[in-house]
Order: sequence, then C-alpha cells, then structure tokens
Amino acid sequence: MNRIYSILFCLLTLSGLAQEKTITEVEVIGLKRTKLSFIEKIIEVNKGTVLDTVLIQRDIRRLKRLISIANATYLVAKNNTDSTCKVTYMVEENLTLIPQVNIWTVNDKLSYSVGLYEYNLFGKNIKFGGFYQDNGFDSYGVSFKAPYLFSKRLGIGINYQNWTSEEPLYFDDLVANYEYNNEFFEVMGRYQLTYKNSIELGANVFTENYNYLNGDNSVDTNSIPLSLEQDKSMLKFVYTHDNLKYDYYFLAGFKSILYFQSVATEGNFDDLFLIGWNDFLYFKRLGLKGNFATRIRLGVATNKESPFAPFAVDNNLNIRGVGNTIDRGSASVVWNLEYRHTVIEKNWFVLQTNLFMDAGSWRNPGGSLSDIVDEDNFRVYAGGGLRFMHKKIYNAIFRIDYGYGLTEETNSGGIVIGIGQYF
Repeated sequence: MNRIYSILFCLLTLSGLAQEKTITEVEVIGLKRTKLSFIEKIIEVNKGTVLDTVLIQRDIRRLKRLISIANATYLVAKNNTDSTCKVTYMVEENLTLIPQVNIWTVNDKLSYSVGLYEYNLFGKNIKFGGFYQDNGFDSYGVSFKAPYLFSKRLGIGINYQNWTSEEPLYFDDLVANYEYNNEFFEVMGRYQLTYKNSIELGANVFTENYNYLNGDNSVDTNSIPLSLEQDKSMLKFVYTHDNLKYDYYFLAGFKSILYFQSVATEGNFDDLFLIGWNDFLYFKRLGLKGNFATRIRLGVATNKESPFAPFAVDNNLNIRGVGNTIDRGSASVVWNLEYRHTVIEKNWFVLQTNLFMDAGSWRNPGGSLSDIVDEDNFRVYAGGGLRFMHKKIYNAIFRIDYGYGLTEETNSGGIVIGIGQYF
C-alpha cells in the first residue's frame, strides 16, 4: 500500500511540473513617459522564469505604488501547444508635472505658496522641483528624490530649504511671537529591505534663527530672548512598513512609518536632543464608494522645559479647526478618523465628501506623561469637507475641511484648505 501511495505522489508531482509554464515574454503596454527599462528593473517577473501569479500580483501592487502609475492590471496568455506563456502588464500613467498653489490667511495676512514638481523625471520616477512661499516672509526650497537611482532597492534624496515664518513660543501662560528661520541641507539614502519594508538613513545640517517680533502686553521682553541663532546637525532614520493596496484614489490595508531623529547643537554635542514618533495608518474599502481611514500618531522627545518643544498642535499637522500652532509639547498622541465617500465619478473627475474626527493631547515641556490625560490639554474636533480630485494627475486632490471643537476648552471652529488627502 505504501508503494501505491508513493507512485501516486510521484505521478501528482510530475503532473504538477508538467503544468508549469515558462514565461517567454513580458510585455508592458500603456507606457508614455515612463521608461520600459525602469519598469523592467523594478519588477520581479522576467523572461525565462516559471509562471508565478503571486509574483505577478506583487508586481502589480508595486507598479500601483509608483507615482507615475495611476492603475495597473495583467494578463497571462498560455500556449496550449507547449509549456510556455506570455505575461502582459497593462498600465495607466499619471500626469506627473504638477504645479502647487496654496492660499491662506494667518493673523489677517494673505499668504501664498507656489511650486512646480516633476515626479517622473527622465521617465524613472525621480522627483525634482521647488517652491516659493510668501507669508509675510520669503521661503523657498528645492527637492530631489530618486528612490530607485542605483537599483530597484537603493536610492537617494537631497533637499535644500530656507524657511521663514512667524511662530508663537510659549513662556508659562504668556505668548511671544518670533520670526523663525530654518535653513538646511539634507541627504538621505533609501534601501528596500523587502517588498513591504524599507529604511531611510541620512543627515541634515541646519541653522535656526529666532528674532522677537511681539507678544502679550504683559510680556517683559527683558526676561525672554530677543534673538537666538544656533547651528545644528541632525541624524535621521525612517522605517516604513507598507502593505497598502491601491485602486486609483481608494486605499486598503495597513501602513506604519517610524521616524527617529537626534539633534545636536554645534559646540555642545553633550546636549543631545532625541525625537521619535510613529504613524499607524489603516484603510478599508466600504462598498463601492466608501473608504474608511484612520491614523494614530504617537510621539515622544527629550523632555526639556523649553518653549522650543518639537510637537506642535496645529491645523495643518494634526487637528483640523484647532488653529495655527496653538501649543507645543514634548510628547504627543493624535487620533484621526475619516469616512470618505465618492459622490461623483465621471471619467477623470471625482468629488468626495468627508466626515472626520480629530483628537489629540500632549505633554507640556518639562511635564509628566500624565499631562496626556489632562483635560486642559485634550482637544477633539469634528467636521466635514469636500475633495475635488483628478484620477490621472498624481496627488491632484484639493481638499477643504471645517472642524468644530467639541471639548470645553474649545467651542470654536475653523477651515483648513490644502492639497492631497489630510493623511
């Protein structure tokens, strides 16, 4: 009987081997600006390999993650006369030369930012571009990012920025406004560990300047710094786990991004400042038109009693409607919830409605972790908004949200406008 089982097992194994198909051609159709050589470099399926639908589906998800690709599908054509087949990837490209325009008001001042970025330079998914901003001060920057420059695993990013803005700093119960300037140069290397996991490691050298502008009437300017200039250096580490599935603007799955930074002031390297935070993101498709989205951000830093704490409570960062940099902390907990629903989808145009709730708290500089549960620090805002989207232009999402405060500390609201989804 054992001999019969062995014979049957061998026959089944040989049958399975006989059914294996060898790929004789891999074709990519639909490319316009993206180079075929670039696609061939990053996909796993190649001519001469055995047909494996798991690898093909992984390639499809990898292609959908590319900024230049709006959508991707595949087709396998099997030859019935022999054990060969042809694999065809069909892609739809995004428009990747994107202007950026933002207009907003801060303290009754009209501000704007304009920029132009190419996300598929040379057809190799290289980002290059820059911006100019006028918010009462001049700011500008240039960015270059080539995640697949050296191989399908190894890339690099280079950034320069000269940023100036009016920033409030908090001295006990008093507030002083400063002209803040940060000029930096940064180099980051990126390595793809596995299909889902990557790391970035790099360095940043920068100079910070604070110059006193004004403050509360009760602020004694002799007791606070009128100006401060420091040269600093930063080491940065980013670990990303990405298991998201993309279907145009719909997302499903889990993503985690861990950030860690160490900052040293020139001439005082014993005074090391550490910052770390993690974004946990989860998305789920609900029916044909709904998309649930949530983000939990946990952050902690060296706990110094200083007005220069790294975590800011701000409209554009974490809590919609709360205002522009209402406070700072040395630790932070933020939870964002959204339900996105497609109302109109016509060829390239999409209109989404959005319901959201943003909640957050922080540790006061020099305080204790119990500050996180202090009701004086806790903020909850809820509201809704609209998304005007172009399906074939990368990140072409104009969003407008209105958030209203639900906690006793806040009963006001505000409008937040931006480009791209909030998270």
